[in-house]
Amino acid sequence: MNRRSLLALPGLLSTALLATPALAQSWPTRPLRLIVPFPPGGAIDAMTRLLAPHLAEALGQPCVVENRAGAGGTIGTEAAARSADQATLLMVSMAHAVNPALYPRLPYDPADLLAVAPVAVVPNVLVVPAASAIRDVRGLIDAAKAEPGRISYASAGNGTSIHLAGALFCATARVEMTHIPYRGSGPAIADLLANRVDTMFDSITSSAPHIASGRLRVLAATTSRRAQAYPDLPTVAEAGLPGYAVDPWFAMLAPKDLPGPARGRVEAAVLAAIRDGGIREKLAGIGAEPMSGDGAALQRLIEAETQKWSAVVREAGIRAD
Repeated sequence: MNRRSLLALPGLLSTALLATPALAQSWPTRPLRLIVPFPPGGAIDAMTRLLAPHLAEALGQPCVVENRAGAGGTIGTEAAARSADQATLLMVSMAHAVNPALYPRLPYDPADLLAVAPVAVVPNVLVVPAASAIRDVRGLIDAAKAEPGRISYASAGNGTSIHLAGALFCATARVEMTHIPYRGSGPAIADLLANRVDTMFDSITSSAPHIASGRLRVLAATTSRRAQAYPDLPTVAEAGLPGYAVDPWFAMLAPKDLPGPARGRVEAAVLAAIRDGGIREKLAGIGAEPMSGDGAALQRLIEAETQKWSAVVREAGIRAD
């Protein structure tokens, strides 16, 4: 480096340091796109639409929710990862940590997306038909051990959190149950209610009405802590299977090219939104429980979950639909 360059370096560094807070204040300069990699109507879509107005107010630009569904969330995730407009954000579910194992040739590099903020957990619950002879978690384990493969569990499809909850249950309890995949939770619940399948690790959102009506019996929550909607309901671990936990989580990510100051503003806006009493009440209405932590904690969660579910997918031989 010549002398002229060395003399210019302090000025360049000063300009860069001054530009960082300026960027944080000026960004975004255009409407934001919030990609949801799943169809409208689900929990992830509902919570994104709850957050969008709060993000718009905090960031000073409209936030438009865009559903880009397909291939277990990989289509929408690819669109976000490849975005270079610095105006795209991505809501993801636990599937984000599962998909690298389910899809060995992902159309994007997970490293192209960075953790911004955790949002919420929507617990799964272990349910059986009201007429079932199975009364608790230990009863399910005993029945599965007595006749390997006879007990069936329904899911919303291969590789969904509902399926993975059942696969982890089998692996942890060392039992064999028969997985029956459906195209969505609705048809799976319908067959469970009709006693055509024995059990299901369903989302609390879709099971709650049937639990309330008495048509389903809830045995436990899959989560590491008791579900807020059912504080007297034990977790699967508490009910007889220590070490078991499935926490279906949802979070905000951003393309890696979004500058750090801008990511910091989004993180602060999301965390402020989920602390808002009105938002928390609406999240509770869909069975969602706000998460604690920040972007760094979310990154650690994603790394740990990716490792955990990679092992489950591999050992159970799970393949994507």
